[in-house]
Amino acid sequence: LLRVCCPSSFFYLRPLHLFSSTAKVPFCPSLPRQFRLSPSRSSSFRRMESSPASSSSPTPVTDSSADSLAKDLQNQSLGAVDEGVKIKKKLEDFNWDHSFVKELPGDPRTDVISREVLHACYSKVSPSVEVDDPQLVAWSVSVAELLDLDPKEFERPDFPLMLSGAKPLPGAMSYAQCYGGHQFGMWAGQLGDGRAITLGEVLNSKGERWELQLKGAGRTPYSRFADGLAVLRSSIREFLCSETMHCLGIPTTRALCLLTTGQNVTRDMFYDGNPKEEPGAIVCRVSQSFLRFGSYQIHASRGKEDLDIVRKLADYAIKHHFPHIESMDRSDSLSFKTGDEDDSVVDLTSNKYAAWIVEIAERTATLVARWQGVGFTHGVLNTDNMSILGQTIDYGPFGFLDAFDPSYTPNTTDLPGRRYCFANQPDIGLWNIAQFSKTLAVAQLINQKEANYAMERYGDKFMDEYQAIMSKKLGLTKYNKEVISKLLNNMSVDKVDYTNFFRLLANVKANPNTPENELLKPLKAVLLDIGKERKEAWIKWMRSYIQEVGGSEVSDEERKARMDSVNPKYILRNYLCQSAIDAAEQGDFSEVNNLIRLMKRPYEEQPGMEKYARLPPAWAYRPGVCMLSCSS
Repeated sequence: LLRVCCPSSFFYLRPLHLFSSTAKVPFCPSLPRQFRLSPSRSSSFRRMESSPASSSSPTPVTDSSADSLAKDLQNQSLGAVDEGVKIKKKLEDFNWDHSFVKELPGDPRTDVISREVLHACYSKVSPSVEVDDPQLVAWSVSVAELLDLDPKEFERPDFPLMLSGAKPLPGAMSYAQCYGGHQFGMWAGQLGDGRAITLGEVLNSKGERWELQLKGAGRTPYSRFADGLAVLRSSIREFLCSETMHCLGIPTTRALCLLTTGQNVTRDMFYDGNPKEEPGAIVCRVSQSFLRFGSYQIHASRGKEDLDIVRKLADYAIKHHFPHIESMDRSDSLSFKTGDEDDSVVDLTSNKYAAWIVEIAERTATLVARWQGVGFTHGVLNTDNMSILGQTIDYGPFGFLDAFDPSYTPNTTDLPGRRYCFANQPDIGLWNIAQFSKTLAVAQLINQKEANYAMERYGDKFMDEYQAIMSKKLGLTKYNKEVISKLLNNMSVDKVDYTNFFRLLANVKANPNTPENELLKPLKAVLLDIGKERKEAWIKWMRSYIQEVGGSEVSDEERKARMDSVNPKYILRNYLCQSAIDAAEQGDFSEVNNLIRLMKRPYEEQPGMEKYARLPPAWAYRPGVCMLSCSS
């Protein structure tokens, strides 16, 4: 196998200020975490923005691809469509395409016996979940609009039967995808859709392709020893978080609806030998594609005979999801220097697969930077949970930061080494890109230089996006490493609430003459129980911050408006999820729907909803709330 590793240098991807001296976490990936930041950028490439040349002057904060993408996502959230009459279809009128099944090799068998599936990208299976009076308990009108689905369809008596898979959806051609992956840094072999069944692809009136997938719909050949079902608590979490992330402006899979099956499912939540019955549920997930890094890895791992499948899958993805790459022309002159040697040049127009991996690397970097901005920790960043579209996918034991702790992991399985903790996410993103690059190199789709360049671009893109995001969170007009580093160090030492702090920081006035005893008043609600020494540290930081923001021509009011637009008032804290789950398991879904309404406008004050921004109560730190297992 061709070994792809990061080019040698001493630039470490993780921003140094994500760790304080009191919160260090050992992390030893099998690939080096350093790479060179020296490509020459003489041109641009679609979604690939050029990074400013390195200099000693601070980096100005400008709009980035992440911002434009966020605006597109927010427009989507509001159901923005072309002017005119909206198309409203019934379920029977979906315009199915099924390109994945038609264009890629499939499993000749149709049974669901657990087995190794060779030379195939999918296995045709039908939902097999047993239901007893299934109920629709939550739905998304904005996702329905993406599908041109009439919202009145949610009122159909047979809607729960169709979207649980108990009643065939006309035109669907269901299958489970085959993929592998690295789990916690170790190759795990074949994994696949063990409890997710894709119904097919719907083409909407704009020509957009959307896959519909039922999670918890029954066994597949990839279920191994599991039952292929899902429980209500994990399904609520997935529905709520996918829609919350979307409304935060972060790329994500979506959720059309959440259904209860009327049947119980047995689960051992903590893997401690104490299983119990829980209500069963199904989430209908929606995405342009559910292809993952592992979708390619599994075939590259099986030797020469399956390497052509890697190429076919790459061609498929480029054709349907990256068509601009297919239409590149050599006249675009997209050449980049990747090192000091004269021949270290990558020409993206001469190899579409190189252009493709570079764009995936940049999308992934942008995604991770935006996670860091809102304090989101995925919890299970295995390569089979990495979307080629740069979307957040597979919501398991995720968590948003409450108190700022760089070593925070919401996954009990991750506790021994905290590989997937908050601070490690940028490094893990690079590690996963390295594994994906190696897969394409093994299939001889890219060479060593192209793989290295993709990793360089990941690093460049992440730092550009992260610095811009953090500057905007503080209301800075230019990036100031010292101010941001000192702040995050203080927050880590005093375990300051990540979300509430930045929201309150917007209330600070840029008045250099503010008396010392009034400097910290705007932050009183989050600077709790700090002693004299720590208070002095915060006052010192506040002086430097006021000096920095006071040097710009932006008024206090304008700065507050800008900061409030990027610092959410509300996030989906784990204890809020658990409160909704506890009620739902008793048949009361009012709190689930309250959270759906709340998270549609996370950046707005929403008078009367202030209780949802409160710090977690003491019970929120019990097992199963602040931390969950992979089965969650």
